[in-house]
Amino acid sequence: MTSEPATPADSGAAPDTVALAKVVARQRAELDRLRDLAAMAAVLERAKGAVMTLTGCTPDAADEELRRRAKTGGRTVLEQCWITLGTLATPPDTPAGTPADSPSTGNRPDAAPASLVPPSRNPAQGEGSSAALAALGRELVRITTPQELAQCLLEQLAEVDADAVMIYARLPAGGLDLIGHAGIEERLAAQWHHVPPLSGVAALDALRARRPRWLEDLETDRRRYLLIGDPPSRWPTRAWLPLPAPAGGRQGSSTDVCIGILRSRTGPFSAEHRDLLQAVARLCAGRLRAFDTRPGGAVDAAAESVQAVFDALPGAAMLLMPPPDASGGVEDLRVAAATGQVGDVVGGPGHELVGRRFQECCPALAAEPSLRRGLRRTLTTGEPYESEPFGHQEIVDGIAELSTYSLRAAPLGEGLVLTWVRHGSSDRQEQRLADLQRLGNLGWASWNLLTHEVTWSSHVYTLLGRDAESGPVGLTELPDLALHEDRSALTHAIARLLRDGRPFDLPFRIRTAAGLRHLRAVAEAVPDSHGTPVEVHGVIQDLTAQRSAELALVESERAILTQHDVLLAERTLAGRLQDALLPLPTRPVRLSGLRVEVAYLPAQAGIHVGGDWFSAIELADGDALFVVGDVAGHGIDAVATMAQLRFTAKGMVITGSSLTDALARLNRLLLHSRDSHGTATMVLARYDRARRRLLWAQAGHPPPLLLRDGEVRFLDRPAGMLLGASTEPRFQEAEVRLEPGDRVLLYTDGLIERPGESLDRGLKRLADGVVAHHADAAGRLGALLAEVLAGERRDDVCVLDVRVPTEPE
Repeated sequence: MTSEPATPADSGAAPDTVALAKVVARQRAELDRLRDLAAMAAVLERAKGAVMTLTGCTPDAADEELRRRAKTGGRTVLEQCWITLGTLATPPDTPAGTPADSPSTGNRPDAAPASLVPPSRNPAQGEGSSAALAALGRELVRITTPQELAQCLLEQLAEVDADAVMIYARLPAGGLDLIGHAGIEERLAAQWHHVPPLSGVAALDALRARRPRWLEDLETDRRRYLLIGDPPSRWPTRAWLPLPAPAGGRQGSSTDVCIGILRSRTGPFSAEHRDLLQAVARLCAGRLRAFDTRPGGAVDAAAESVQAVFDALPGAAMLLMPPPDASGGVEDLRVAAATGQVGDVVGGPGHELVGRRFQECCPALAAEPSLRRGLRRTLTTGEPYESEPFGHQEIVDGIAELSTYSLRAAPLGEGLVLTWVRHGSSDRQEQRLADLQRLGNLGWASWNLLTHEVTWSSHVYTLLGRDAESGPVGLTELPDLALHEDRSALTHAIARLLRDGRPFDLPFRIRTAAGLRHLRAVAEAVPDSHGTPVEVHGVIQDLTAQRSAELALVESERAILTQHDVLLAERTLAGRLQDALLPLPTRPVRLSGLRVEVAYLPAQAGIHVGGDWFSAIELADGDALFVVGDVAGHGIDAVATMAQLRFTAKGMVITGSSLTDALARLNRLLLHSRDSHGTATMVLARYDRARRRLLWAQAGHPPPLLLRDGEVRFLDRPAGMLLGASTEPRFQEAEVRLEPGDRVLLYTDGLIERPGESLDRGLKRLADGVVAHHADAAGRLGALLAEVLAGERRDDVCVLDVRVPTEPE
């Protein structure tokens, strides 16, 4: 039965289109139904054949027997078929096709032997469990690999709160091999893929006892078993269910398999869940048995011939063949023949690997990208491939040993012959020596002074830029390969070595096709019993990269020193220019009845001179002008821009310009002057002595600080933006009345800014410092600055300290 979407009446779809869609949906559903029926019919026919083989009954009698057993056990026919296939085994002493006598069947030819009579379904199982088993039986017909089976079980066992499923097969050596998993990470699966035959493994314990193991108390189970999980508390409860072995079956057969159900919930498994899981294990036995059945025609005559050769050969090897409908990828390759010794590196006897996928037999190797590329290239081009050496842990007499192998692949017809080559200690030493030469960029050489035999490692030819076909050169001819400037020293060192046996360690240079190369030669003599050198052993090492780095460092240091001298000269010049343009008074000055103290502190970090500046003058009408500014940047350019702004600002105010007009004109000056340094901030303040009012304006500058009666506040800033930043800035003026005893600070940002600190915190630190030093007499500005500027100064600081006397002067 299929559901078809209803088409709205106003959808505008043509009636023919809607009808066609319905027909397609019905046909698609019918096709799915027919596929499932065909798969289930195949399982039914196999089960009938098994009953006929063991009982000698007719096909109809076998069908009737299966249905009778299904009804008696409270199962579906499909479940009974899977269970029959899982428990199928021909008794060793009974020829196939001969009726087997048993107490339960007598000699009836149409009755199933005891091996085909599994326990009936527990009547206590609810309808939900029965439905789950029936659904699992239907799904098993679509399963083709143990990995798919694990995923199917995880999906079908939601009733028992299964969070992960692991399927282990016991190896002939006694260990376990993970053949399927679901619900666990690939990292954890790889970690627990091969389990040696150790005690304290719950899955092995279940297989040995042929009874389920219910792990329901984490603390108790932790002391008894090695628990899978990182951490093990991830799955507090778990069950390990051995698949029922066929009657008369042998250990190590394809059904010597254990299914693990891992749960994140706590508490024991209920009786209903236990019965359900054991019934699931009986169902899965038939499906797993089918996995090991080699398909008809899978091993052709060529594969059988190769197998016959393999049976007579020592070592580990296998023949991989693609199935007829394969896409040509490495993942499609299946084992067509294998030697018996391949089980030492893969696990499991060679004959049991035949018919299985390569990636199932060797998951770690099949997942290696370089190996996959090599095998794919051999399949495509026919060129043999040999992998890099890799480590493999083997269990020998119960002891884990690490061996080194490499894998070789050669084409054979449409398939590949894989050979595992085990490396002995000499092979490993040779490989380590080759790695040492490659990583150290060096090579070894020996010169026999009696036989004149010369031996070089392959890397020496590479270092000296010499073709190996040209052969090595004698020791006394080695200086001829060096540059002319280095030949004398190398010739002298070799002569002393041959005459006195004195070893040497000497750098020299050669010119190769790749360019100039810096080398190092180290050699020592081997004397005879009389002390006469008879052989010389030496090492040639490439120091080009190191020498190039040293030369680059020297050049960099030289450039830094040159630049440092230039900067020092520039600082000296800028400092002198600044002192000439910005003379500092040595004591407080009096302007328009105010006492004014000035402080300028250069930055302690760096060698550049900043663009901070001030101006404090008394105007012709008795008023006072105070200016503090900061030009962006450092050096001579900043000092030049500072001088330009300082004198221009004074000139504009002296000639009658308002404060805002002066700022606007200075902004245009920075925008249109080619020699300007960019941008600047500034605060202009004019003190009216008669009215005791301070009129001020600013351009992107920190606000003045006012101290009155022991309390500090920062004046509200009128509108004004950075000079040189906009063609249409807007400037406004603000006014404040000064009272006797008031104190006003004008300053640059170096007083309040610190790296990694907010501006508000810097303003608060300044305010706290002024309050702490509010009673300081004139001339004590230094104490305030010492407290506020604790630590290294990264910028220049300029401060104007303006005080209103308590009594008029």
